[in-house]
Amino acid sequence: MDHFADRLRAAPQSRLQRGGAAEALALAREMARRTQLVEEPGTEPRQMPDAGMFAAADQITVAGHDLALVLKNDEEVEEAVRLVEEARERAGV
Repeated sequence: MDHFADRLRAAPQSRLQRGGAAEALALAREMARRTQLVEEPGTEPRQMPDAGMFAAADQITVAGHDLALVLKNDEEVEEAVRLVEEARERAGV
């Protein structure tokens, strides 16, 4: 996740506009949703706001670190890694 965020920060604006930032935001939102489901069971998860394409890398970093704190087992870690890898591939960075 940190590697993906670093690649986004180094990506040209055109790459971010072609979908890199949107993929990062979608990933950040999914990681935040999963974290909230663990931390606040029974409540409706709040959606992470779109802070703009230049904030997308920071959003996945924060959401990813929050998610890492609540993962309980190797299967959950593997699933989180898979989510990040798939988003990175779709983002093309």
